Amino acid sequence: MSTISPLAYVHPEAKIGENVKIYPFAYIERDVVIGDGCVIMSHASILEGSVLGTDNYIYQNAVIGAVPQSFRYTVGHRTHVRIGNENRIRENVVIAGGLEDETATVIGDRNFLMDNVHICHDVQMGDDNVIGIGAQIAGECSLEGNVILSSGVILQHLARVGRYSLVQSGCVVQKDVPPYIILGGTPASYHGVSAVVLQKQGMSERILRHITNAYRIIYTGNEALEDAIQKIKDQIPGSPEIENIVNFIAESKRGIVRRMM
Repeated sequence: MSTISPLAYVHPEAKIGENVKIYPFAYIERDVVIGDGCVIMSHASILEGSVLGTDNYIYQNAVIGAVPQSFRYTVGHRTHVRIGNENRIRENVVIAGGLEDETATVIGDRNFLMDNVHICHDVQMGDDNVIGIGAQIAGECSLEGNVILSSGVILQHLARVGRYSLVQSGCVVQKDVPPYIILGGTPASYHGVSAVVLQKQGMSERILRHITNAYRIIYTGNEALEDAIQKIKDQIPGSPEIENIVNFIAESKRGIVRRMM
């Protein structure tokens, strides 16, 4: 049985699941779906077009489904946000909806968004990401999963971040961040493989060594990037992780981050 404070505003057409807790002064519009076990704290706003899965915690003053802050947005277009399960969305987080009626901002499962995070329109976020205090993610960025963005990181429009990458505090990211690396400094550049994170995830020393060797070819050699990728295919034993690196770089439209200066 759900508990909804009489001091909260919940539109009668909103769909509220079982065992949901909605605290005083929360604001929930029509065409909203809130799954079982969610907790909506005081002064949180869940706006039209937002769909939440199960067991999400939405903290004070968070806004889900905000109108996109883009000159390309046409007033009156419906916006959509789809959020998975077991996410923690802390105080003052803003998540904007998609620019068009048929697009959506998507947040996967078990993500932890710390306070003052801003997620712009049409961002695609996978599972198990940690987004630090005050991080800003511009429109149409994507995070594959298990990414850590430290406090104050800025991802610029269309940037992609590969799996298990760590972006250090204050970085401004203009290009794609390949999987399994540490990005740091100003300008943001490659600072090695995220070995500690990967070891905690149970990655073997053999695969970690292969990843390190692959990035040594990419970032320390004099070859063109295409030649470096071919050398990886020729010299590094195949694995899903190496395939992920190669495919990510091949699919990059903005280019990948630069080597450490």
